[in-house]
Amino acid sequence: MSDENLQPVFQIQRVYLKDLSLEQPNSPAIFLEQEAPTIEVALDVSAAPLADGIVESIVTVTVTAKVNDKVAFLVEGKQAGIFEARNIPADQLDPLLGIGCPNIIYPYLRANIADVISRAGFPPVHLSEINFEAFYQQRLQNIAEQQAKLQAEGGEPTPATTH
Repeated sequence: MSDENLQPVFQIQRVYLKDLSLEQPNSPAIFLEQEAPTIEVALDVSAAPLADGIVESIVTVTVTAKVNDKVAFLVEGKQAGIFEARNIPADQLDPLLGIGCPNIIYPYLRANIADVISRAGFPPVHLSEINFEAFYQQRLQNIAEQQAKLQAEGGEPTPATTH
């Protein structure tokens, strides 16, 4: 076996729009509102193996716009990519999937979200750049905190209380 076969490989196979939904529950009346909408943005990143050395990475964004507590629109988009990732050291693979792949996919998602919002009759919402490295580190910290909390509580999940 030659050393060439062990060289790290990272290639984009395909980038595609996996899911896109738009809801305008208060149209057309919402177009008559004079106030500017408040915008909320939620972001998520995930990755899953498809085959040996082939992974799918997905960036999900949900944009909710409200005017006086009435939903003007809600857009959710999932942009995905299929990547070949072979011979990547284990300690580098997770950051690659959590930072590198989303950095490639996200610009496509930003454009698709802005396009569908403007096609819905609203001024386009231009999503800000995302520091996926900081997002990744925050997720790792949240997981560590959850694990520490479970261990401190004796590993038993606390029962949910209802009022």
